[in-house]
Amino acid sequence: MGRTRRHPNGSGEIGHFLGGLEVALVYSLYAIVSQLRAGFPLPLLPLLPRSPQIDMGYTKDQLLARLKELQIDFVCYDHPAVLTVEAQAKYVGHLGGALSKNLLLKDKKHRYYVVSALANTNIDLKVLSQRLGLGKGGLRMAAEEALQKILQVPLGCVTPLALINDSARDVSLLLDQGFKSQQSCYFHPLTNEVTLSISASSLDRFLISIGRQPSYVDLEANPAVGKDNPPDLASLVPSGLPTLPDKVENAVVTSIPTGNDGLTVEKPTKLAVEAKRSAASQKEKLQKVQSSIDPLAEATNIEKLVKEILDKTSTAFLNEITKDLNDPQIAPSVSDVVKRRVSSDLEHMMMSLKNAAYTQGFQAGFQATLRSSLQNLSMPR
Repeated sequence: MGRTRRHPNGSGEIGHFLGGLEVALVYSLYAIVSQLRAGFPLPLLPLLPRSPQIDMGYTKDQLLARLKELQIDFVCYDHPAVLTVEAQAKYVGHLGGALSKNLLLKDKKHRYYVVSALANTNIDLKVLSQRLGLGKGGLRMAAEEALQKILQVPLGCVTPLALINDSARDVSLLLDQGFKSQQSCYFHPLTNEVTLSISASSLDRFLISIGRQPSYVDLEANPAVGKDNPPDLASLVPSGLPTLPDKVENAVVTSIPTGNDGLTVEKPTKLAVEAKRSAASQKEKLQKVQSSIDPLAEATNIEKLVKEILDKTSTAFLNEITKDLNDPQIAPSVSDVVKRRVSSDLEHMMMSLKNAAYTQGFQAGFQATLRSSLQNLSMPR
């Protein structure tokens, strides 16, 4: 049945014997016994603060227990935390199984898709989007918040096994048909400190047990899509929407023209301003929590990266301008205009790089993004 092997360079499991809930219960019982021995009645006991109700997802151990209940054969390999397929290959690449890359994608209607493919499968998001009937630009990488809210896994742990969580019941799953020809396939069992080896047929049994019908797709195919050729994967588009906290939007704005820069400034109402501040505050708190838990969350924050780039480049640029014009007052207004005009293009370029790096690997993704950016720069505006 299930077996666990530890990589010689990996750290073993420490502290799994008692989780946070067990520790809290032991502490509570100890407090109760102590108070009773001291002669205090139970109503006067200092109770622990009650935690808010949280929809907790499956843990690795619970998932593995479920596989054992289903009498599914698997092998687990422990290793240090890995965030890329390349890093994972250093520990399990020599064992003969098929490495996989797993993406959580989102369409414009906030529907989500898990795409699981062999590591060497080339996935074109534009083609896949068309095949799903979403248009060329209908798919993009989901935000890191969605990983935690929907799949209930941290960054680097996307896996088809996460669909066991009830929060992922409306997520569509597309499996690479190449898995079927492999003797064993490698996935993370809800943590990137372990690699689970399982056959495609055993994965099918697991998916069927949670009410999923496995859908294997040729992810590298590029069939024509048009009036006479309907999208071949349209049936895999989710019919339901996952439940996520609504984002605060500026519902009412007043557009007024500005001066010489030709841009339009949206003047939000008082209510919209307060809502935006609240949303920004919540987003900042979330980013701080994510960066304290996962250092990669800080490194993949595109908005922050673009802001840092603009701050550094505009400062150097404006220093040169003010030297020539001898007018330091012009610097702030020029800086604001430049940032407004350039930030969206930079964010688009960085998001393209992030998406390409996920789907093609960093080096290939960087080259693809560089070529696309150079072509866009060479086109007349």
